[in-house]
Amino acid sequence: MVEIKYVPSICPYCGTGCGINFVVKDGKIIGVEPYKRHPVNEGKVCPKGNFGYQFINREDRLTTPLIKENGEFREASWDEALDLVANKLKEVSDEDPNKVGFYACARSPNENIYITQKLARVACGTQNVDHCARICHGPTVAGLATTFGSGAMTNGFDSIKEADYIFCIGSNNMEAHPLFGRKLIQAKQNGAKLVVLDPRFTPTAKIADEYIEFETGTDVALMNAMIKVIIDNDLQDDEFIANRTKGFEEMKEVVQKYDLEMASEITGIKPEVIEHLAIEYASADKAAIVYSLGITEHSHGADNVMSTANLAMLTGNIGRQGTGVNPLRGQNNVQGACDMGALPSDYVGYRKVADEETTAWFNDYYSGYGYEVNLPTKPGLTLVEMMNAAHAGDLKVLYIHGEDPVLSDADVAHTKAALANLDMLIVQECFLTDTAQCADVVLPAAGWGEQEGTFTSGERRVQCLHKAQEPPEGAWLDWKIMEEIAVRMGVPRELFHYESAEEIFDEIRECAPIMAGMNRERLDTPEALHWPCPSEDDPCQPLMHKDKFAHPDGLGVFQALEHKGPVETV
Repeated sequence: MVEIKYVPSICPYCGTGCGINFVVKDGKIIGVEPYKRHPVNEGKVCPKGNFGYQFINREDRLTTPLIKENGEFREASWDEALDLVANKLKEVSDEDPNKVGFYACARSPNENIYITQKLARVACGTQNVDHCARICHGPTVAGLATTFGSGAMTNGFDSIKEADYIFCIGSNNMEAHPLFGRKLIQAKQNGAKLVVLDPRFTPTAKIADEYIEFETGTDVALMNAMIKVIIDNDLQDDEFIANRTKGFEEMKEVVQKYDLEMASEITGIKPEVIEHLAIEYASADKAAIVYSLGITEHSHGADNVMSTANLAMLTGNIGRQGTGVNPLRGQNNVQGACDMGALPSDYVGYRKVADEETTAWFNDYYSGYGYEVNLPTKPGLTLVEMMNAAHAGDLKVLYIHGEDPVLSDADVAHTKAALANLDMLIVQECFLTDTAQCADVVLPAAGWGEQEGTFTSGERRVQCLHKAQEPPEGAWLDWKIMEEIAVRMGVPRELFHYESAEEIFDEIRECAPIMAGMNRERLDTPEALHWPCPSEDDPCQPLMHKDKFAHPDGLGVFQALEHKGPVETV
């Protein structure tokens, strides 16, 4: 009799974090069904989630380590490959830790990402660790951390259904985040007005109550003009500004020059349209801002993000259901990659590298058994800086975990030249990607559906993954690969040994106060938990900044911003 099993997990595509059930027959994933009682997708699944699982059982999966000799790959044993990688990492990091760099994988579980940054910091002593958010939602982390004290979505996804007015800028949810797009439709059915601002008429614009086309890269000018209109019409929330924020007067002074005529000339939007847009947003009882890569992937992306925060604080549209600043994260665990410390400036839980007490804490936590960690307080190189350093000959070894910059980075020729200039490129992957083809050593890894762990969605919901099938023979769990490299580099096994992904998550909880209350029993439900979750008796609800912001003084910080033109024009 054929046995069919259903194994709950999370979709591996966008940052919505939809619940799915693997359909497993004879130990192999043969299909995916929506998880009927999952609170995010409510029994629905988009085409990507429904059909995209098939990659995991492709015949071209990597199953043996590869070492390049004379420009050609040859198969190698795990011992040979791991020794080669460990010896080179140790040789170069002993000489200068700044000559080693790591790319973490934003599609991998949190536990793997945490171990990537731990390998970089503990075994190599470098802060050079980053991931793809640097060139997508890095401005979200930086911009919202500057204004609110926390670089993440302020509300849960369902909050949007309680909004009266939705200001959607640079975000094509109906295609990029279809199940969140469904929530926009539900919000409209509940009476919300949806306004979409985008240089393109997208499928999301098609469902909008109002679509406003404007010039690319003029977001700050638009929102500065809106702020001026709101202040001129006395529609700001004076009580919220006085009690919950600082920096208002400086911002107010800067926006005075952004009158409707000036803003119209910059943005291409008629003056009367900007005026009514500002008045409608400020007059709504509950107004929510939704954005995505349309405002972040700019040379001034952080300014665009901070402008949305200025609008929300000006009108008191923060800390309540139906309001907030809501960035939609692109990849399934790009939020988690930031949370796990795959950033050159932040340890796990957004604890700052530049803070001497914090770095001293991690040095002490990671040391022991005669092994001493001595990390610098100077932040490391970003993803872009690492590639430039490799091109210049200053970075000697790069370890890429599950990323494909040759395919995804903007300047392919520059990327290939940089990778070719390394002494060693190590790629840990499921497939022989374009980047893996450039590698000196390729390490075959288990994939989605073949390992336990957690993903963190764009709404800060940390959800459990369950193993549905065994990885192909010869492929190892990501964290096992990196654990073995660390030990071969001389890190005592007592400091770098785990029996399960759950053990790794327990260490994450010890290092990240925002996740301290997330035990496995609480996490392993369809509802899961949102951070911040400081204790096991905390409800860990999705709404942030209800009574105070995440800055030490509890205040949000207005930013005085100027419109900046594009770095280059075509």
